[in-house]
Amino acid sequence: MMSSTPLDEIPKLREALRDTFRKGVTRPLEWRKQQLIHLAKLVQENADAFAEALAADLGKPRLEAFAGEIGPVLERTLTCVEKLDEWSKPTQVEVPDWQKSWNPTIYKRSKGTVLIISPWNFPMILSLQPLYGAISAGCCAVIKVSEIAPSYGELLARLLPRYLDQSAYRVVLGGIPEVTKLLELQWDHIFYTGNGRIARVIATAAAKHLTPLTLELGGKSPVIVDGTFDIALAAKRMLWAKICIAPDFVLVLREKQEELAAALKVAYDSFYPNGALNSMGRIVSDAHHKRLKGLLARTQGEIVFGGCFDENRGFEPTIVKNVSEGDSLMEEEIFGPILPLLPVDSVEDAIEFISSRDHALVLYAFTDDEKTKRALVERTMSGNLVFNDVLQQISVNELPFGGVGESGYGRQVLKHSFENFVYDRPCVDIPKSAEPGLAVRYPPYTDDKVSFFMSTSLNTKIP
Repeated sequence: MMSSTPLDEIPKLREALRDTFRKGVTRPLEWRKQQLIHLAKLVQENADAFAEALAADLGKPRLEAFAGEIGPVLERTLTCVEKLDEWSKPTQVEVPDWQKSWNPTIYKRSKGTVLIISPWNFPMILSLQPLYGAISAGCCAVIKVSEIAPSYGELLARLLPRYLDQSAYRVVLGGIPEVTKLLELQWDHIFYTGNGRIARVIATAAAKHLTPLTLELGGKSPVIVDGTFDIALAAKRMLWAKICIAPDFVLVLREKQEELAAALKVAYDSFYPNGALNSMGRIVSDAHHKRLKGLLARTQGEIVFGGCFDENRGFEPTIVKNVSEGDSLMEEEIFGPILPLLPVDSVEDAIEFISSRDHALVLYAFTDDEKTKRALVERTMSGNLVFNDVLQQISVNELPFGGVGESGYGRQVLKHSFENFVYDRPCVDIPKSAEPGLAVRYPPYTDDKVSFFMSTSLNTKIP
């Protein structure tokens, strides 16, 4: 069981970090680069320990730990070191000739002391990715790790002080009492990854202090299968994904449902020739395991394959066909290895179905029809849009990742992580030599002065 940070220590910890920020410790770019290098070393030198912690908490296979968490954090942290000068440099803006002597400039300025609340499903990348953004931005940060991933949390709390400046970066352990205490305090930004229900609690607490937020939420990410793309390949590509941005349900043309179901079974047999119960990670907790069993027990759809589970929180990948909109599997984000197939009569019906629901974090579509692609780009809303694969959008470092509406707001990955924790500070420096051009603003307001301002606006040609 994870230990907890004493509640009375949390305000003191926050105040110590605020004092560090006020003193300007985190301001120099070279200092930030050194902290980023130390963060990269933390990951690299303890990679095996992190993989073991993720296996202990989640049953996460070693390949998935390195491919989905350890590797990306290390690579992106080092990219931040390389790009920090470019991201942080002041920007000169283009202005009319009469304002050029004012030297209009936009500076990137750190927001201050920030709070990062990370989830259990990808505990490493979803805590350290916001952290490299905060470090790059020159912020101090507290990371509240999920109590449902105790091995990772304990490891990070033990290692972070050995690598990073403890006067600027700290880990808080615990559950509801600890996060409640954190949310009573004022922060200069809060970055939360999780579900919409808790996001509303956090947003309400943040509103008391007018604290800006980044919310990375989940939701039911749909897949459209119209039959124009190779269905066997589509099945293979969608079946391997088992994370929060994985397909949550599939809208498949009615005449293609049986073909897709059969292709998913072929892909399953090739992935898990000895069965999946002992080949996959565990469901994270008894409560989540019970929830998934309950959803499956109440479905009115037909189980194509899977549906088995064990007392060690194992759960087979399960495909359910002929699911309807009001089914138990459509009540909430499934967040587990169950994939419902919902037959539709047309792509138009699929678009209408998606448009009538909350905006997804990701919309996936397997189609080679350019007309369908254009329709999805123009007529649907989602945080991200991916054609003919799943999850690969998060491997493109140059693309922002985030939601819209119920799936959250704000963006992350590399520069976009940095941008969360800075604000644009415009600056002008108006010289004495500009005074003749400014004289018209001073009283007394003569007819000539009024005519000047009227002519500059009213004589503007409108297209």
